[in-house]
Amino acid sequence: MSNRSLDVHLFRNNSTILSWTIRYQIAIGVARGLAYMHEGCRDCIIHCDIKPENILLDDSFIPKVADFGMAKLLGREFSRVLTTIRGTAGYLAPEWISGVVVTPKVDVYSYGMMLLEIISGKENSSASYSSSGDLDVSFPVHAAHKLLEGDVGSLIDQTLHDDLNLVEAELACKVACWCIQHHELDRPTMGQVVQILQGLVEIRMPPIPRHLEAMA
Repeated sequence: MSNRSLDVHLFRNNSTILSWTIRYQIAIGVARGLAYMHEGCRDCIIHCDIKPENILLDDSFIPKVADFGMAKLLGREFSRVLTTIRGTAGYLAPEWISGVVVTPKVDVYSYGMMLLEIISGKENSSASYSSSGDLDVSFPVHAAHKLLEGDVGSLIDQTLHDDLNLVEAELACKVACWCIQHHELDRPTMGQVVQILQGLVEIRMPPIPRHLEAMA
């Protein structure tokens, strides 16, 4: 694709800085793609490896979900599947680690992790932050705390300066934190994510993802 992959623009020294409008467009576009894979295809497709490297961008920065090498087909008569662990560290839902059956919600979890990276321009694993109790926590947990404190502005990629929409940023951060909840039933579907990001459905404040905080 002409604009390569999303990680190139988020994490590497690159002349192109993605505007907030483009980032939000990418977030909605990927959500739509996953919603179609999960809910619109004849068989449900679980991608199993959603991350910035697997999101390709065309001339207009419209995202395309790529690399289906780890994908799993799930017949419509089934809601979950038992399979070997697959994906990339840092984007893996807890159920992969525990070895239980998985559902499309593993993609929702990975999407939430990636959405935080789209918002911040930082890799989730790149640094630790001090929580209110002076404990070092990962960026996703730090983001959840800042969201609760009403300080979403501090989470947004500093290279954007004043090019941002705080209402959309807060909405995106809420979505991300719901997506990375420990229990799959607490996570939204990707169809719901699309509706929330488009402002069609309201969303309440998410709880702190305690499983990530415990891993700090």
